[in-house]
Amino acid sequence: MKKSENSYKKSGVNISLANKLVKHISYLSKKDVQKKNGSINKDIIGGFGSLFDISKIKIKDPVIVSCTDGVGTKIEIANKLKKFDTIGIDLVAMCVNDLIVQGAKPLFFLDYIAVGKLNFHKTKKIIKGIFKGCRISECKLIGGETAEMPGVYSNDKFDLAGFSVGIVSKKEILGKNNVKKNNIVLAIPSSGIHSNGYSLLRTILKKNKIPNNLKKEILKPTKIYCKEILKLKKKNLISAAAHITGGGLIENLLRSVPKNLSLNIDLSKIKILKIFKWIKSKNISDKEMIRTFNCGIGFCLIVQKENVKKIIKIFPKNLIPYEIGYISKSKEKVNLSNSLKW
Repeated sequence: MKKSENSYKKSGVNISLANKLVKHISYLSKKDVQKKNGSINKDIIGGFGSLFDISKIKIKDPVIVSCTDGVGTKIEIANKLKKFDTIGIDLVAMCVNDLIVQGAKPLFFLDYIAVGKLNFHKTKKIIKGIFKGCRISECKLIGGETAEMPGVYSNDKFDLAGFSVGIVSKKEILGKNNVKKNNIVLAIPSSGIHSNGYSLLRTILKKNKIPNNLKKEILKPTKIYCKEILKLKKKNLISAAAHITGGGLIENLLRSVPKNLSLNIDLSKIKILKIFKWIKSKNISDKEMIRTFNCGIGFCLIVQKENVKKIIKIFPKNLIPYEIGYISKSKEKVNLSNSLKW
């Protein structure tokens, strides 16, 4: 009896299906092309390297800014609920929100999707979300990689990573060097949990049923702040900024405060969202909450006091920034006053 031949497909890797996915991504890319966004041509998806023409971008003394991130264990929630159309938005958001902290305009984005077994329809939904995130942030998806790795991931498991590149003029880079004593700290509301703290949340969900009115919060996509922040930067209204991700409010804000100055935050001013109040009720300390979750603040600005009114006018009603603290010079690097209002 003749032995059956071994093949890549029999070992768990389906090249034909992967090629079909590339064609689908290329089709979406062609639909999404805009002449102004620097793509070389309509057929860039599927090449060995991704091309982007920066010659027409009119920025004096341009500096390239790059970021990479993932969405953590939020993908486990997506798998459990079998909902994959928003996780791609999260992936883009986690990268481009980091870019704009330094005032960079996002140019392009690449993704990396690792799976145990390629599910065409599931991966299509993930990529659809990535395209949506790119449209919101006005950047271009120019390439990526989908890796089928049987034995590393079980069949339904997957992981995501994103890579984004932006551009900013050297003289317009935002950062701690611009921060001065008596600057004001403004909090911009989050859309929910965003993409941090899900390992703790998943532990809570193993023993606790989430109320029906909060179920939609679990996979609500991360807010993309590009439009508003880049408008403020263009008007020269920001000294520095912080994307509130892993490590929470204080640790991320400190990355934008100079060594010789101090951060003062009034915790009672934080407008805590309902989902965080529910999480807090599951025997989580205030210290753990503020360090693990954004608690309702997705992004922060450090600004001159006289600019606050102008800044508020840039935002829609559901995103209006509010004051939570200020910058001073004191012995303590961080001064926290009052308590979180649950």
